[in-house]
Amino acid sequence: MEIILATLSALFSVVNPFGAMPVFLTLTQNDTAAQRNQQALKACLYMVGILAVFFLAGQYVLNFFGIRIHDLRIAGGLMIMRAGFELLTPGASNKKVSPDVVEEAQHKEDISFTPLAMPMLSGPGAIAVSIGLFTTSLSFLDMTLILIGIILLAAISYVILRFSHQLTRYMGKAGLSALSRIMGFIVLSIGVNFIVSALKALFFTE
Repeated sequence: MEIILATLSALFSVVNPFGAMPVFLTLTQNDTAAQRNQQALKACLYMVGILAVFFLAGQYVLNFFGIRIHDLRIAGGLMIMRAGFELLTPGASNKKVSPDVVEEAQHKEDISFTPLAMPMLSGPGAIAVSIGLFTTSLSFLDMTLILIGIILLAAISYVILRFSHQLTRYMGKAGLSALSRIMGFIVLSIGVNFIVSALKALFFTE
């Protein structure tokens, strides 16, 4: 249970489904409720697939290119810190995707994979965290629990997107802005933790 909670806490702020709500609502404004729910479900399923693949295979990809996990954590930490700084600024939710991508997506019938699953839900930061969760000391049970944590995160994200209209009306722009800043602070802290832990492992272990 602790591993599942640790996975959720590590990924939730980086995935930040609340930040995906404005873009999701914009791109599905002409869809029916059933179509919106279908897009949200498919996007969350894609997110599970993306994060699970990078969690399971990411370490082998790093080994192939001769990249150490600590190098990835430093690079990922910098990316996560940048995302955190953006969330601390107004209109951060729209910065995950460029205006050109949003405009292009408005003409697509299926937005579940791009831009919703990538890069909104499972962007570079979430992928970096997923790869960082893998260590050679993990048992099969540990890996299964981490995957369950990813699936639970997708379920929570789906509920948030499914009820995004109601949440937006209830929280308002001020509430969403405050929530974005809180998420930004947490994401920024995660990025700092990634970098500090990697530097300690590189320079302060015997």
